Amino acid sequence: MIPLRDNIPSSRPPYLNYALIAITVLLFLVEMATGPYLQKFIQTYGFVPGRFLKELWYGFDPLPNVFMPLLTSIFLHGGWLHLIGNMWFLYIFGDNVEDILGHGRYLLLYLASGVGANLIYLLFAPYSAVPLVGASGAIAGVMGAYFFLFPGARILTLVPIFFFPTFWEFSAYIFLGFWFILQFLFGTFSSRGPAGAGGVAWWAHVGGFLVGVLMLHLLAPEKVRIKFRRA
Repeated sequence: MIPLRDNIPSSRPPYLNYALIAITVLLFLVEMATGPYLQKFIQTYGFVPGRFLKELWYGFDPLPNVFMPLLTSIFLHGGWLHLIGNMWFLYIFGDNVEDILGHGRYLLLYLASGVGANLIYLLFAPYSAVPLVGASGAIAGVMGAYFFLFPGARILTLVPIFFFPTFWEFSAYIFLGFWFILQFLFGTFSSRGPAGAGGVAWWAHVGGFLVGVLMLHLLAPEKVRIKFRRA
């Protein structure tokens, strides 16, 4: 299921959302430019749960270096398809959330969701030596916020059926709810263990979504909080 557009116009240009996309693409190009040093680059700036716990426990490195990958990993990606898929979801859902929260609070939600997603992934793969990279957790947080802010929005969606493209329109409540349930089920029942399968950190997606919902309720303007209380 690939979202193509929603029917909620923004009241102002989503400059921060555009900036996040541009910065992420730029850093991906920097990542690709490392050439033979790519693996070392990913190991340094990606989030490696096992290394994080070891360094935290034994104090090999200064704390800023230990915690840095929690943030830098959000802006790295494992390839062009990984990057394009993430940036497309951010483009579709991020503008409206920024519209409600404003630039500063939207940035805080985005970064907190990404960091929170990494930490929740850590709970399910504490000894993993594989670097976790990608904005998926942060974007899942944006999607969690969108789920509560615009449940009735209509999402035009591309749904391939036996290699034939079909187009459906779902409410955000259905589209994002189904997406969240899939992440949870894949994380729970994956035959390759709870950390994920096929290189996908399912629990990071689940965690990012939940952190996004929490951050929305903490950061939303008062008029939006009143709406939550009445719902």
